[in-house]
Amino acid sequence: MANTTHLEEQLAYLIRTVEELSDIVARQETELAVAQRRLAMLMEREAGRELDAGGTVPLADQKPPHW
Repeated sequence: MANTTHLEEQLAYLIRTVEELSDIVARQETELAVAQRRLAMLMEREAGRELDAGGTVPLADQKPPHW
């Protein structure tokens, strides 16, 4: 009987841990999506500033040479 109680306690602990980790992963997924959107906006903004300053097309947007 004690063994069953111990296993039930372990199972409850593992279930709680999995739920907590799931919540953490979901929160990190949201935070990562926000960070990616912000990074994309910053990159576009900087590319626009380079063009406005008389620069050429940013290197990331240029086609490689044909040779």
